[in-house]
Amino acid sequence: MVAYLLLSVFPAALLIAAANDVYEFKIPNWISIVLVCVYPLAGLAVGASYDVVAEGVLIGAAGLALGFALFAFKIIGGGDAKLFAATAPWLGLASLGVFLINTAMAGLVLAIVMGMFRKFPLLPVYAHAPWLIRLHERKKDLPYAVAIAAGGLLSFSQTPYFQLVIGG
Repeated sequence: MVAYLLLSVFPAALLIAAANDVYEFKIPNWISIVLVCVYPLAGLAVGASYDVVAEGVLIGAAGLALGFALFAFKIIGGGDAKLFAATAPWLGLASLGVFLINTAMAGLVLAIVMGMFRKFPLLPVYAHAPWLIRLHERKKDLPYAVAIAAGGLLSFSQTPYFQLVIGG
């Protein structure tokens, strides 16, 4: 029971990050902190070996380095970099490639949808939803946590922890 509860933190945190990024163009630090802190606890709960947990920590460190490099070149935002790094340990090396492909594809779909949305004029009904106005007016920004969350959720069933709990 505890294993399921701790495992559910991963998709829940990704969904909250995506929603918050759409709503405010911000990803709160607490989401990444929760993902990082719960990762070893979930590993303990699902019975993961030390090697699996350590591999995740190394992948997270590499993800942090990559994320901050992308942030330094102004390709992604700081919140996106931290969310990517906090998500990476959960994936494990085996599902990391699938995650990257899923995230890239989701990012492409997100960019196309946002581009189409922003081509239409602002509608008066948007006044009742200020977050829609922000989404419409910030032409150079994408709420990329949506793509990271989609990539993570689509890859979740292939992660080492999920496989340990389900017995795959």
